This record gives sequence, structure tokens and C-alpha cells, in this order.
Amino acid sequence: MPVNSSDTQNPEIGLNDLVSSLDAAQKLIQGQDFSAAIAALQPLLKSKPDEPEALYMSAVCLRYTQQYDAALASLTHLKSVQPEHGRAHQEEGYNQRALGNTDKALKAFERACFYNPALEASYRARINIHKERSEGARAQHVQEQLKQLLAIPKPLIAVVDLISTGKLIRAEEVCRAFLKKIPHHVEAMRLLADIGMRLGILEDAEFLLHSASVLAPDNIPIHIDYVQVLRKRQQHLAAKEQARRLLEREPSNPQFQSIYAVQCMQSGQFDEALATFDELLKVLPNDPITLTSQGHALKTKGESASAINSYQQAIAAYPRHGEAYFSLANLKTYRFSDEEIQQMLALQQDDNLSFMERVHLCFALGKAFEDKKDVKQSFAFYEQGNHLKKSQSRYEAGQITKELELQREHVTAKLLREKRDFGHASSDPIFIVGMPRSGSTLIEQILSSHSQVDGTLELPNILSLSQRLRRHTVNGIAPGYPQVLELLNRKELARFGLEFIEDTRSHRQCAPLFIDKMPNNFRHIGLIKLMLPRAKIIDSRRNPLDCCFSGFKQLFAEGQEFSYSLADIGQYYRDYVRLMNHWDDVLPGFVLRVNNEDVIADLEREVYRLLEFCGLPFEQACLDFHKTQRNVRTPSSEQVRRPVNSTGVGQWRKYSSLLDPLKQSLGAELAAFSQSEKAFR
Repeated sequence: MPVNSSDTQNPEIGLNDLVSSLDAAQKLIQGQDFSAAIAALQPLLKSKPDEPEALYMSAVCLRYTQQYDAALASLTHLKSVQPEHGRAHQEEGYNQRALGNTDKALKAFERACFYNPALEASYRARINIHKERSEGARAQHVQEQLKQLLAIPKPLIAVVDLISTGKLIRAEEVCRAFLKKIPHHVEAMRLLADIGMRLGILEDAEFLLHSASVLAPDNIPIHIDYVQVLRKRQQHLAAKEQARRLLEREPSNPQFQSIYAVQCMQSGQFDEALATFDELLKVLPNDPITLTSQGHALKTKGESASAINSYQQAIAAYPRHGEAYFSLANLKTYRFSDEEIQQMLALQQDDNLSFMERVHLCFALGKAFEDKKDVKQSFAFYEQGNHLKKSQSRYEAGQITKELELQREHVTAKLLREKRDFGHASSDPIFIVGMPRSGSTLIEQILSSHSQVDGTLELPNILSLSQRLRRHTVNGIAPGYPQVLELLNRKELARFGLEFIEDTRSHRQCAPLFIDKMPNNFRHIGLIKLMLPRAKIIDSRRNPLDCCFSGFKQLFAEGQEFSYSLADIGQYYRDYVRLMNHWDDVLPGFVLRVNNEDVIADLEREVYRLLEFCGLPFEQACLDFHKTQRNVRTPSSEQVRRPVNSTGVGQWRKYSSLLDPLKQSLGAELAAFSQSEKAFR
């Protein structure tokens, strides 16, 4: 697995030394010299106490030398680092079995199968335990699961194992090699699509699943995955249609009802979603997943009290349900009781929490202690949650810096001048770009309150196009993105612009203008200008310390991996400002900058600025934005339903002594923003 250099306590132990040490220990284990292997692993674990493979090997050796308590201690540590390490749970099962703790062993083997469905030994262990207990029906049920696993070709079982252990690149290699031999094996296609979704290669995953669904129209897992990838690509109408087809197969199937209800919610049809959730809860009363999804729908509609009730019911039904606790925290206006905080703290001591259960609890506890003004406890939980997320991230800050440098190098004033009229003529889109947590939802709410503007979502279309352009060929050559922009002709750019307008139409109502609030579109302003020269772009800006720390405190659903480290988020902010300065230089007047602090200080002035820039007449509803009834899906949904206020300004100050990595990473940008300069003194 990738090694996180931030965890390396001894700088002399690098990746090559790590691999060499693990290989040496592995050879000793294969030779059954377990005591020597334990001794060989000790220096590595002293230098890198959180190294998962070393912890796992140590636990195996300790079990073989009958040091069961020590083995379990090593596994507890391993699970704190990687809660969903399937083989760690399998090892726990072996140790508990040896100690005579059959109940604990069975639960450990069950978790092992859940986290890694390729672990044949765990299925067999479960079957044996059930048979010993004369639980024939349960043994038969597990036997059927094992039979299904063994029916899969061995190379694909290996792929399942590799996916479960996070070795996605190797999993892709094995899966592609299998498909070269058997090109239309639908399970291999499904697994390769799963890898693609995990790697963010959604277009290829969609193609694979569409093809597999045609080849195997009765294969339910393929159709479920197809709905998922369509949802991830925000093709919500197509996803809803696929979900509807599933439901038509078995109208009373609770899983299909749930998939359909969630897709109704994603498509903006919240009343239909809530009606379906109500029907589902009649069949599965107190189902925590359904109650949580119902809470999300109610929150988006602005029915906060009902949303809180749904989340609390979910917790009552399943007290370990971290997502429900986080959802309460994510309302921003909710305050946890002392009893709820104690419940969450107790859960934190459970070493069998899943990865996301633990992450959700960390962010919920961070918010809980922030509200209690316990800064150190609050920061510790935010930091722990981010550390967990970063441990599974492939984000490299330096790579993003290089990518944005390419924009400045290749998207020049000369290029933009030469192709200024090449794109599609539509003036419908208003793009709101910038950093997350910069006040962009407030700007969107103001503009969406105007009768001539539709608010939509954070649309993925521009980001998806940029990914396509990385592979786009001109005269048989793929120059890469953004270099390819220099070679695109008038017809191609106009086609890209038209595709954007057509593909986003399903998100709109009937207003002539609409908003795309994807913040990361700031990376692609040159592309937007070339394909939609009459579009409007608004840069939402906020004090860098408030903005960055607010991002650090926020657990985003996906796509903002820079937020898992104070140093990374500071570098990302710095890169963002540098690129926005470039756009100002090469496209003067094309982007309107709106500072969140200015909106708070003088709402009326900033509303007039926004409307004038967008070519819209004044409407009082824009000043009364908090009264506008519309669905808001971002973390700021509750805040923008209140009049403008300054409660979010300067929140970083109480954490100031803990933010040195952020301040150092931001560097000169602290002085570049006048409001933050005043706050920083």
C-alpha cells in the first residue's frame, strides 16, 4: 500500500527500506520461523508503528507462537489504522477461536467476509462454528455464499481481494488481463467498472456497466452498479429510469424501493422520494439507512425539525450509526446534548467501528466540542477524522500545483484572443467558482431568488469534459489537457458548448439563466471562455483562514481531497489565487470577484453588483433570499435560510494556536486579502 510520509517518524526509513523489511519478514513467515519474523518486524514497527502490513504480519506470527493476547493487541492497533482490513478481522477470529471465545470469533469472521468477500477461509470458519452449534440453516446460508464465491473464476476472486485491500492498480491489471482472454465476461466487466468508479474514471465505468447490462439483462448487481455510476455522473434522469426498471421487476423489494427513492431525491423529486421512504418504513420500520436518507431529503427541503427527528430515530435504531450523528452535526444549527456526546465518545472506543462510522463520528464530535467551546478536543477530533480520510487518499498537492501551472502556461491571452468567438453563443450559464466554504452557496441563493435564474447543483460536466480532453486526439496525437485547447477548432469548441447546454437542461426549470456552482471549475475558466464565451463567472472569495479552516472542518462527500490536511488546503488556496490572478490578466472583466465579508457588510450593494454583472434587473427577492423556498443540497443549506449574519466571520481565531501549518502554507496570501490581513493582526 502507499506509504504516507507524514507518518514516518524515522526519515531514514523510506519506501525501499519498508518494502525490503516486509519482504524479509514475509520470507521468514513462509519458512515458519515466526519468532525470527517477529524480531525482524520490531525495528520497523518502532519506526513506523502504524504500518498496516507490519502490524498484520506481527499478529500472524504472534498467533502461531500462541501469544494470543499480544496478537489481538496488534490487531486492535491495525484496525484503528485500517478499520476495514478484512484479513485483520479474520486473524481476530482465529485468535478468539483459539481462546475459546466462539461468539467473538464468529462476529470477527462475519466482519472479515463483509469487508473482503474473497476470504474463503472466513466463510469456512463460519460454517464450522454454525455446525458445531447445530445451526444448520445458518450454516447452509453461509455455504450458499461460499458457493457463489467459488463459482467466480479464480483470477476474479483475486481481483475482489485486491479491491478489498485497496490495491486498485494491481486489481485493474489482473482484471484487464482476464478480459483480454474472455472479453465479454460480465462479472469481470462489473469488477473493472467498480475499480473505475473507485479511481474516478466514471465515463469508462458507465460504458462497461451499460455494455454488461445489455449482455446480462437479468443480472441485478450490474443494474444496481449502473444506477450508482449514473448517479455519480449526475445523470439523474437516466439513473432514475434504471432504478424504475429495477422496481418494476419486484415492486415490493425493499432494496429496489430504497434505490428508487434515493434516485428520486437526487433528481429533485423530493415529495416522491419521501412518499417512497414512508412506504419502505412500513415494511422495514426503524431501518436506520432509510431513516437517514429520509432525513437528507427533509433537510434539503428545509424541514429541519423533521430531519432531526429522522436522524435521531436512525440512531435509536442503530446506536453505532455514525452517518446519522454526522448528519445532525452537518445541519450546522444542531447542538448535541451531553448525553449524545457521551454516546459518541463511548462508540469511539469500539475498535470494530467501520472506517466511515469512525470518520463520521470524528467530525460530529469535532462540531460537538466546538459548540461547547472546547477548542483542543474539537480540533483533535477534526484532525483525527481528516487523518483517517487522508490515509486512504491518493491526493498529491504538488501534482495539482503542476496541473494549474499548465493552465497558466498554455491558456494565454493570445490563444483566448484568437479564439474569442469560437464557442457556442448561449449566455444561459452563470458559473460560481472558488474554494469550498467560501460563501458560494449564499451567492447562489441570492441569484436563484431572482425570477430569471434557476439554481441547480454542483454540476460535473466541465470537470468531466476536462477529463475527456486529456485523451482527446488531434491528427492521431493526444497532446493532453490543457495543451489540446491550442489545437481545437471553431466547430469542436462550439460543439462542446452546445453539449454543455443540452446535457444540463434536465437540471433546470424554466428560467432563462441557470447556475452551475461547482467550485473546482475555477481550474477550467479558459475552457469555459473558449466553449461558452458569453457565460458569466463569479469568483466567491473569503478570508483564507476562515475559508481553509472551514474546509478542514467539513467532511465533503467527495472531490475535495485537499481538505484533509491543513498544509494541503493552504497550498491549494495559494494555487487557486495564483490561477485566478492569471485569469484576471488574460480575461480582464470576465470574472466578477465577490468577497463574502463584503456581502455581510453591505448586502444591498453586493446584490446590485451581482445583478448588474449578470445583466439582470433588481428584484427585492434577492435581498430577501432567506425567504426563498428551494432545495439546497450543500452543507450551508441551513445557514442560507437565515438573514445574512457575521457568525461565520473570524471563527478560525479561537483555533489560531493550532493552525500554524495552515498559516505557513498560505504564506503571502494572508496579506493579499485585505479582510484576512486585518483579522490576522
